[in-house]
Amino acid sequence: MRVYLDTVGCRLNQSEIEKLAANFRVGGHEIVASAAEADIVVINTCAVTAEAASDSRQKIRQAARQGAGQIIATGCWATLEPSAAAALPGVSRVVPNADKMRLVADLTGTPVFDLEPLAREPLPGLHRRTRAFIKVQDGCDNFCTFCITRVARGKGHSESIENVIRDVQAAVAGGAKEVVLSGVHLGSWGYDLNPPRHLRHLIEAILTETDVPRVRLSSLEPWDLDEAFFRLWENPRMCRHLHLPLQSGCAQTLRRMARKITPEGYATLLEQARRMIPGLAVTTDIIVGFPGESEVEFETSLAFVEAMAFAGGHVFAYSPRPGTAAARLPNHVPPEIKKERSRRMREVLAEASLRFRQTFIGQVVNVLWETVDGKGPQGWRLRGLSDNYIHVEAFAPEPWWNEINAVQLVEINSQGMVGQILNKA
Repeated sequence: MRVYLDTVGCRLNQSEIEKLAANFRVGGHEIVASAAEADIVVINTCAVTAEAASDSRQKIRQAARQGAGQIIATGCWATLEPSAAAALPGVSRVVPNADKMRLVADLTGTPVFDLEPLAREPLPGLHRRTRAFIKVQDGCDNFCTFCITRVARGKGHSESIENVIRDVQAAVAGGAKEVVLSGVHLGSWGYDLNPPRHLRHLIEAILTETDVPRVRLSSLEPWDLDEAFFRLWENPRMCRHLHLPLQSGCAQTLRRMARKITPEGYATLLEQARRMIPGLAVTTDIIVGFPGESEVEFETSLAFVEAMAFAGGHVFAYSPRPGTAAARLPNHVPPEIKKERSRRMREVLAEASLRFRQTFIGQVVNVLWETVDGKGPQGWRLRGLSDNYIHVEAFAPEPWWNEINAVQLVEINSQGMVGQILNKA
């Protein structure tokens, strides 16, 4: 059977389609690069914003137009709106999040846990990644008033250390030079185990029991971290990048969001992290136009974001999600005001990103090459990521996809930086 996997949304969704791909391959099935080639298409949907839900529906329609044999819709949007998903063209089955990892066994009649795991292979097509996304946690026990993901994913659940180590080892056996640990509330890993553990215990086990060259973390809630956690970066295999969602730099807005952090606490955490991890990139998420956000609250948030000197970030104009507490709040912000606030916040983050990259001109970083665009007079054009999440472009005599090189950064471009390869790291 030929299977095509596609996804919308977060790194957790990416890790899930990689896991599904591995399970299909264990069962003897082929992963293909397009819906047109497939007997079965699996779309892992997202519902974090109205735009993500729209993108999910569009993915399903595109697969149907390409002639997919049958389409299975899963993920957060399909879980929240199963009837709407089932009504889309070509959809033969809707699988809620709770049943997602049993999908392959249900389709094939072969329990994948009875079979030997295979080395990880990068997905073909648009989702081909040198980095392996490893799901270590799912669900969330927080009650942020804007978030529908907790409803779609359910209570927090941690994967065992043994299962995570097995997945990392499979990734390394398949040639992965970097793993990205992913979860809905990644920092809560271990809270539900008996006895309870902390995420740092999982990372210590990965660093001890595997030889993966680089370990990267996906989004972390700031209230889960402390100085003991930052000591992990004494190991150079830890990527110097933390994505710490702020959502707002105004204390009043954060209270309405039910976030467990204050601007002062967030600033203190960043100071600790930067002091203990030289060269650290900190990126963030910001919501503008949250219900009740006055002009004063927005200006307060804007000034705080500017003061934090982020390496980059994502800006979301608030979109009400049915079933969340925020959707019932009064004083929703008009769309035209949200649009203008988004523009101004993005400008501040873009300027901060530029200043961060400027500090690295002349420095040497290790870069994992993710794409090879082709060969020209200067050699092969490579694009990849430094450990601290700088997008780097350079030319090489060979197409060193999925290789790590020492690179001297020489100038800034629109996407990141341009470098000169010194040697293989």
